[in-house]
Amino acid sequence: MEKREVILSTRSLGKYFYDPIKFKVLDNISFNAYKGEFLTLVGKSGSGKSTLLYCLSTMDTSYEGELFIGQERVTGKKVNELAALRNRSIGFIFQFHYLLPEFSCLKNVMIPALKLGKYSYKEVEERAYSKLDVLGIRDQALKPAAKLSGGQQQRVAIARALINDPAIIMCDEPTGNLDSRNTRIVFDIFKQIAHEFGQTIIAVTHDNDFAEASDRTIELADGKIISHDKNFDTYL
Repeated sequence: MEKREVILSTRSLGKYFYDPIKFKVLDNISFNAYKGEFLTLVGKSGSGKSTLLYCLSTMDTSYEGELFIGQERVTGKKVNELAALRNRSIGFIFQFHYLLPEFSCLKNVMIPALKLGKYSYKEVEERAYSKLDVLGIRDQALKPAAKLSGGQQQRVAIARALINDPAIIMCDEPTGNLDSRNTRIVFDIFKQIAHEFGQTIIAVTHDNDFAEASDRTIELADGKIISHDKNFDTYL
């Protein structure tokens, strides 16, 4: 069977919290995530899944072990190098959309690409329209973000995460504030992003239905991986 391209990997990743006492929140976390995979991280509150996501995102660097994005070892890189890596290679989607309410949807989507500085303003604008089109909300482009429904705002946030065509999209409870209809819309969008566009989704979720319908689920308990499909870690 054909081997899949590893897009992110951890080797014996561990992390401690020190307040109020020393406590190991992540313990020997080793796994691969693959190009075009829709991967969910699940576990009870306090299992370490959100902490793990922050380490994977490179925003938390105080951990043991190693993190690789693509074939590049990112552990130990300087703050400015990690910031550039995030803007280039990682998109973020949170439970709360964090849009600038007075900005139009289009402007909100454009912000990461303007910061990246790779494209002209006109090219960034065209890319933003294209992402809004994929998300089915191009007709809302010029409306202030505050005027949209919660489901539409989350789709704008997804478009913003996609604007730089990152290899990985990391999500923390992306459907936590959505009703069942909008949860299904977001799920279908994630499937399309992974399977048609070849981008990798890594999502923390409490939604069992959402997790079970993803390509693969890694379950954590007490900071350790207690289950995942090991066969998927070798072959398609």
